[in-house]
Amino acid sequence: MRLILLGPPGAGKGTQAKRLVERYGVPQLSTGDMLRAAVAAGTPVGLKAKAVMDAGQLVSDEIVIGIIADRIGEEDARKGFILDGFPRTVAQAEALDALLAQKGLKLDAVIELVVDQDGLVNRIINRANESRAKGEPVRADDDPDVFRTRLAAYNRDTAVVAPYYEKKGQLTKVDGNQPIDAVSGALFALLDKVDA
Repeated sequence: MRLILLGPPGAGKGTQAKRLVERYGVPQLSTGDMLRAAVAAGTPVGLKAKAVMDAGQLVSDEIVIGIIADRIGEEDARKGFILDGFPRTVAQAEALDALLAQKGLKLDAVIELVVDQDGLVNRIINRANESRAKGEPVRADDDPDVFRTRLAAYNRDTAVVAPYYEKKGQLTKVDGNQPIDAVSGALFALLDKVDA
C-alpha cells in the first residue's frame, strides 16, 4: 500500500500514520527523517543534502526526490509506504508522480485529514498542556505562535497539493475533527479495501 497523508500541521497525520504502520506493516516515511538518515549514511544524495544544509539553505526538490527514490527501494518499503509531510508543493507532487511511474508503481490512496483550522490552535495548546501534565517535554512546534506561523506557511504553500490530487480523482477526504479513534476507524475502513 502506497499512501500519502495530507493535512495542516496539528491535524493528526503523525498520530494516524503510527496506527497505519501498526495495522498495515508499511513504513512511515518522513522526509526529515530520511534526510537525516541519508546524511548519516553518507549516500551520494545524502552528501549533496549535507552540503546544502551546512550552507544553511533549503534542500531542493531534486535532492528530496532522490532521497525518496532511494528510500522506497529499500526492503521494508517494497510492499508500500506512508508519506507524511511530502509532497509539500505541486512541483513535488508532479516529481513524485514521475518517480513512481518510472519505477512502475502507483499511489493506492491520497487522504486529506480535513480539520477546522481555528480549532487547531486550541488542539495544540491542549497537546502542550497534556504533555506538561504527564511530565513529558513539550514539542517546540507546540508553541501557539510558532504553530500559527507553520499553519500560515501550510496555507500559503502546501494547501494546493490536495486540489492537485483531487483533480486527478485520487483524493479522499476524512473528517479529522472527530476523536482520534473515529479518524482511525474511517481510515481503516477506506484502506482495508485497498489492502484486500
